[in-house]
Amino acid sequence: MRHFRHLRAGVAALVAVAALSGCASIKDHRGYLADNALVDAVQPGIDNKLSVERALGRPTFVSEWGRKDWFYVSVDTKQAAFTRPRSYEQTILRVSFDDTGNVSGVEKIGMDKVVRLDPDGNKTPTLGRERGFLEDLFGNIGTVGTGMGGPAGGAPGTGPNGS
Repeated sequence: MRHFRHLRAGVAALVAVAALSGCASIKDHRGYLADNALVDAVQPGIDNKLSVERALGRPTFVSEWGRKDWFYVSVDTKQAAFTRPRSYEQTILRVSFDDTGNVSGVEKIGMDKVVRLDPDGNKTPTLGRERGFLEDLFGNIGTVGTGMGGPAGGAPGTGPNGS
């Protein structure tokens, strides 16, 4: 009898450890792996596009309008069990170039510029009247097919083949 108590306690402890291990958060890195020594080596007025590409690699993306700035994006995320990943660290390196292709500025942007948007659940707010479930279900009875002249959806002889 005492043996079964120890066995039960051991199984309960094993189940508790397994359940708690499922709650551990998963950390992930997405995007550019920044090396601070290389980033600090990029100097305005000294480097050009070729030297920046050799030092930092190809950019994550290039701006489409205006100046052709290069952006290197790095995001660290963590995700608890059954939730969406949330970013907790983000670095954006913006390298600006002048018209001749020389570096004119280097800017680091962090989490202070990140805006979190919280949409309103599963519905989009719209202007107008609120309709209930029954009105949605039965609201168009009598209106379907009446636009073509008759209760059956059209006059005789007006089908797709002209008959």
